[in-house]
Formats: sequence, structure tokens, C-alpha cells
Amino acid sequence: MKSLVCALLLGIAARAFADTAAEPTPLTLDFRVALGTVPGRIDHLAVDVRRRRLYVAELGNNSVAVVDLTERRLLRRLQGFREPQGIAYEPSTDTVYVASAGDRSVRILHGEDLTSAGAIELGEDADNIRIDMSSTRVLVGYGSGAVAVIDPVRRQKVADIRLQAHPESFQVAPHGGPILANVPDAHEIAVLDLVTARQTSSWPTKNLRANFPLAIDAERQQVMVMFRHPATLAAYRLRDGVMTQTVAACSDADDLFVDSKRSLIYSSCGEGFVDVYAARAAGLLRVAHLATAAGARTSLWVPQFDRLYVAVRAAKGPAAIWIFRPPD
Repeated sequence: MKSLVCALLLGIAARAFADTAAEPTPLTLDFRVALGTVPGRIDHLAVDVRRRRLYVAELGNNSVAVVDLTERRLLRRLQGFREPQGIAYEPSTDTVYVASAGDRSVRILHGEDLTSAGAIELGEDADNIRIDMSSTRVLVGYGSGAVAVIDPVRRQKVADIRLQAHPESFQVAPHGGPILANVPDAHEIAVLDLVTARQTSSWPTKNLRANFPLAIDAERQQVMVMFRHPATLAAYRLRDGVMTQTVAACSDADDLFVDSKRSLIYSSCGEGFVDVYAARAAGLLRVAHLATAAGARTSLWVPQFDRLYVAVRAAKGPAAIWIFRPPD
């Protein structure tokens, strides 16, 4: 009887191993686009889908790189910024917004030739930028606690949503839903109403600290948050902010994305890895831990192209954008 039980257990383990081995790798490195000897940290990325351009905020070099995604090469480099951090493309006005921490402003560029279209004074530490398509507003986190609301047609700030401390990553829930913002120094996830320009509630982060990346899984009505201390991915219910699950993560994460087509979650970490999680019926499961390079903590998932772009800073080799693709 004992030998029969052992044989059954071995058979189950063998089948589980075979099933796991049969699963395709969720991401494969497809190409590296060299950015050259760009010193210092690279921050956030943005995409102009129509022109197939990737914009790279080269914070440490005070520049913005423009990558041609069709030819997969550096197209040009824009100089004269001061610590560019957040960057976004606003399609209705065909403009690029660049948040510069060093000069307290958001600079605006024409989409076609990338010449100046003006600047908006904000305040210290202008950081993450999001485009809310439903309200046609540009949202910029900055200062000791605010999200600026910008009208891209008038190119003016029309409101400030005040917070308890500086916001890191934030996202707008679909269909006119709230804004969810990580506020690590206040140990909370802030829920914001864009219509009233006010914070309406707060989700405590309990014993987890340094919540930087955040993504919304609209299909499962979840908010995914990455913490750095300890390195953890947490899931919250969108309707009430209840934390439903935590799972171990790579350290120093700075970007997080949901691939709704495959029910996967991608996270890029400065530790030098991209973690991939599968959203299963039983919860989240880490299915891949892919090596990148130390400091490569910013990335961008572009569902229109089915690609994950990871920014790798210069170290032993030149700075580059690593392009990962999921299985066909």
C-alpha cells in the first residue's frame, strides 16, 4: 500500500512538472535598441502608436530619446531638459508632455516635429504623467502632494487634487472611474475623484512600505500594487480597497502592467529582473523571473504592439531599450 501511494505521488509530480515544462516562456527577448553612452538613470517611457515612436526620459542625461519602433533604432535625441521623469503622448492634440523635476515644469512638444509647444509651471518634483482619455485631461503628479489636472486644448492647469504626500504611480480606472494613486510617505493608496478634484478615501498599506508601481486589472476589478519593503505584489479589490492577496516579488520595482489578452502581469525591477505573474482562479502565481540588468526598473507594455519595452541604463555597455515579446 505504501509503495502504491508513493508511486501515485511520483506520477502526479511528474505530470505537474511536464505541464509546467510544456508551458511557453511568457516573454522572450526579441531585440536590443542601443541608445548610446547615455549617463545616469533612465526614467519613464511613452509611445506614439500612430508614428510608432517610443519616447525615453533620460533623467541622468537631461534628455529625451526618440526611438523608431519600425526600424528599431534611435531616431534622435532631444536636449535641454532638467531631470525629465514622466512622459506621455496626448493623441487628441498630437502633443508630448515631459515632466521635469529639475525646473518645476511640464514641457509640451508638437507631435510631428517635436518642437516646443510651450510649458506649464507646476512645482517641485514633477513626476508621473497619465492621460485620461474619457475626460481628455493630462494628469501630472508633483510636489509634496498633488496631481495637476491639465486641459490639453487650452494647455493650462485647471485644477489640483491635493494629497497627503508626493504621489508615485497612479492610474485612472476605466469608464470614468476613480484615480488610484500610490502615496508611499502617507502609507496609503489614495482614491481620487477627478470631477470634484478631491481625495475621497484611503486604502491603508498595513505593514507594507514603499508602494511605487500600480496597475488596474479591469477584467478582474483589481488594483495591483508593488511594494519595495518587503518586495511584494499585492492585489486589492477595486470596489472597496480590501487587500485580497500578496505574493513575493523582485526588488526595487518601478513599473507594473496588466496584459489583459493573456491574463498576465509584468513588473520591471531595479534588481535586474522582469517578473511575470499569471492571474489564475486560485489567485496570482509568479510564472517567470527573467534576468535583465541591474537598474533596469522602468518599462512600458504596449498592447497595440504586443511588446514590453524595458529601459536598461549604461553600465558595462551602452544604454538600451530591450524589447520583449510574448508567444504568438
